[in-house]
Amino acid sequence: MFESLSDRLSSVFKSFRGAKTLDEENVKAGLREVRLALLEADVNFKVVGDFVKTVREQCLGREVTKGVSPAQEVVSIVNQELIKLLGGETCALDLQGRQPAVIMMAGLQGSGKTTSAAKIANYLRRQKMRPYLVPADVYRPAAIDQLVVLAKELAMPFFPSTVDMNPVEIAKQAVERARQENATVVILDTAGRLHVDEVLMQELADIKAAVHPQEILFVADAMTGQDAVNVAETFNAKLGITGVVLTKMDGDARGGAALSIKSVTGASVKFVGMGEKLSELEVFHPDRIAGRILGMGDILTLVEKAQETIKQEEAEELARKMKQATFDFEDFRKQLRSVKKLGSIDSILKLIPGLGGIREKLAQASGAVPEKELAKTEAIINSMTAKERHNPDLLNGSRRERIAKGAGVTVQQVNMLVRQFEQMRKMMKGLMGGGKLKAPSLPNMPRGYTPPGTKPGLGMPGGMPGMPGMPGMPGGMPGGMPPMPLPKGGSSAKSREAQKAKKKKRKEAKKNRHR
Repeated sequence: MFESLSDRLSSVFKSFRGAKTLDEENVKAGLREVRLALLEADVNFKVVGDFVKTVREQCLGREVTKGVSPAQEVVSIVNQELIKLLGGETCALDLQGRQPAVIMMAGLQGSGKTTSAAKIANYLRRQKMRPYLVPADVYRPAAIDQLVVLAKELAMPFFPSTVDMNPVEIAKQAVERARQENATVVILDTAGRLHVDEVLMQELADIKAAVHPQEILFVADAMTGQDAVNVAETFNAKLGITGVVLTKMDGDARGGAALSIKSVTGASVKFVGMGEKLSELEVFHPDRIAGRILGMGDILTLVEKAQETIKQEEAEELARKMKQATFDFEDFRKQLRSVKKLGSIDSILKLIPGLGGIREKLAQASGAVPEKELAKTEAIINSMTAKERHNPDLLNGSRRERIAKGAGVTVQQVNMLVRQFEQMRKMMKGLMGGGKLKAPSLPNMPRGYTPPGTKPGLGMPGGMPGMPGMPGMPGGMPGGMPPMPLPKGGSSAKSREAQKAKKKKRKEAKKNRHR
């Protein structure tokens, strides 16, 4: 999501780097590219026109701040306007007033209403609320069964609807039953419908009149792009929607719906679905999304994910072990599993400021998928006995050979993982101890050997450098991330030839002195 838009905007900002001031000519040329980028992202053309006009006025009417380049000034202006375009501030659910509060889900068929209802219920329970799920879709086959299955998966109460019941009566009875069961919020999953279907649209209006929901959330598939905005506009005219839930935001949608929907309908995006799991729902933060679009990352979301995934006690115990250099393979396996819960490596790197370029280099430098390399690393650790995981010093030649067979890898790959692990442990001890840290030297690799996940001639066996500030990723991921190309002056073929030439010159000079 937003990847193509982000790439296009990055190239626009680069065009300002050589400029010393912001003038009519370079601003016009840059904003022409911004307009094209937004239109290609399927943003509403009226919204694009207003956005470009506002940015132009800001650029030409503002003096460049002292110590800030014109390119940085443009990024700052575009960032501010993007935040406004996306809704300005984070818009939370308004569930004040009657108890239980009522949330009504509405939208087209197949947009993801049922799954989103369960995801929101799961989110509200984490907020110390008591949700009550109500399947009110009596038209789609197995729609009621789907929500019942999801409710049971979450161990959450639900209303026992049947297909022969009237949706308006279901809503009325469900609210009363929820009140009796001391639920604090009722979530109504209504039937999907076309916005041109007057009969079904009237049914939604009747449900609204019967239970007076505090929130009417329009669920839109982000993959439908601009059409989702047009449909939302129709639903808003009929019902007065209070918020939007965008689903499938983890796909390759261009982002036009998210960027247009607030300006066109006046309703803010409140949640976004980032995957199929019931936990993969995020609150929509306009400032954070703007940061992702402009390649600034989103470290706050990453920290929140880490806090949800990693327990405080485990993090403190891990810090103590790293400080004392008693961190073992058992601990490392736990951290690998914690990283998996955070999401894919690619999604994590997107959230870390400044690592957008690294993602591209990783994709170019390695043919292996990082998740597969993480799985291979975990397989090696799983093949160890409990004693070997707790005491890596036991790993002699015969044990390593057995581990390699059990994990389906070579002995060299096991050796490399063990070496990297020891380097990481020394590095983390230095970092946690607060003293000066000496970078560990690279191990001597057999001639012709290519580390797993790399192409011949590329790679540094240490993998990706450590990220001590990130919970769950102590000292990087040895063997888990595809290695980066060596910097100039590293152990490349050219540098080795240069070293040999210098050595030969020194020998010749020594002989001449003896003569």
